[in-house]
Amino acid sequence: MKKLIVMVASLALVASFAMTAAAADWNFYGSARVNTWWTDVETIGSSAASVEDFAQALQGNSRIGANVKVSDELSGRFEYGTGVNVRLLYGVWNFGAGSFLVGQTYTPLNMFYSNQVFGSDTDMLNTGGVYGGRQPVLQLQFGSFKIAAVAVEEDDSLVGGTVEATIPAIEASYSLSLDPVSLLIAGGYQTYETNVAGLTYDVDAWVLAFGASANFGAFYLKGDIYFGQNPDNLIWSDTGASQSDEPTVAGGVVNDVDAFGYLLVVGGKINDMFAVEAGYGTATTELDNTNTDNDITAYYVQATITMAPGVFVVPEIGVIDGDESGESETTYFGAKWQINF
Repeated sequence: MKKLIVMVASLALVASFAMTAAAADWNFYGSARVNTWWTDVETIGSSAASVEDFAQALQGNSRIGANVKVSDELSGRFEYGTGVNVRLLYGVWNFGAGSFLVGQTYTPLNMFYSNQVFGSDTDMLNTGGVYGGRQPVLQLQFGSFKIAAVAVEEDDSLVGGTVEATIPAIEASYSLSLDPVSLLIAGGYQTYETNVAGLTYDVDAWVLAFGASANFGAFYLKGDIYFGQNPDNLIWSDTGASQSDEPTVAGGVVNDVDAFGYLLVVGGKINDMFAVEAGYGTATTELDNTNTDNDITAYYVQATITMAPGVFVVPEIGVIDGDESGESETTYFGAKWQINF
C-alpha cells in the first residue's frame, strides 16, 4: 500500500510539473562558437624571442538556454555555458509600475559596444570597456532606469584576517534614446572593512561610466568612458601587472587605485553578407602614493561574413599592448566561427 501511495504521489507530481511547463511559453535557443587564433607574444623590454602559437578551442560563452513566459506578469530565463556553468538564471515579476528581478544576470554596470572576438568575444571589456559581469542580483526596473543590490567583491590582497561587509554593492543605470543617438549612464558603489595586522581599514570602490552609440544609415559609431576608484571590485579591470588594480595597505593607510578608461568603435554593414568594424580602447590604473601607473591598450580590425542565417565567421587582426616593460604585447590573427540555433 505504501508503495502504491508513493507511486501515485510521484505520478501526480510529474503530471503537475508537466501541466505547469505546458502552460508556460518556452523559447529555446543555442549558440556554438569555436575560435582559431595565431598569436605572437613578445615580452616588452626583453631580448628574448617572441612566442608564436596556434590554438583552436570551443569558446566558454557557447550556450544553450530558453526564454520563458508564464503570464503577462511572470517570466524568466536560463542559460548554460560550457562546463556546465550557469550563465543566466532569473525570474522577473512585472508589477505594473515596474519589474522586480531575482537571480543571476548582467548587472546595471555593463556596456557592450565593441564586437572584438579575440579570446572568447572579449569585446575590449578589460581595455576601456565596462563589464560588471553576470552576478546574483535583486533588481528593480522602472522604464529605462535600473537599480540593483549586488554581492560585495573583496580584494584578496587585503584579506589579512577578517572582512566585514554590512551592505551590498549598489549599481544603477539609465538609458535614453534620442534617434539616431542612444545614451547610457551607469554607476556602482561598494564598501567593506578589512583587518590587516590588527588594524581595521575601510575600503571603498566606485565606478561612473558614460556610453553612447549613433547610427548613420548603414554605419555606426560607439564608445564609452569611465572613471573610478578600486575598479576591480566592480568591473573587469586588468592592466596586466601583478596587484596593480587592487588597493594595498602601507604605512597605516589604504592606497586606493584610481582608474580611467575609454573605447571607440566604428563600423558598418556593406551588404547582407559583409560587415566591418574597427576599435580602439585603453585603460589606466594608478596606485596612490606610489607613482605607479599601469596601462593596457587594444586595437583591431574585423569583418563579419554571414554565410547563411545564423551561420557566420568573423576574421580579425589586432594587438593587445601591456605598454610597460616586462609585460606582454600580443599580435594576433584568426577568426571566430559561430552557428546560432
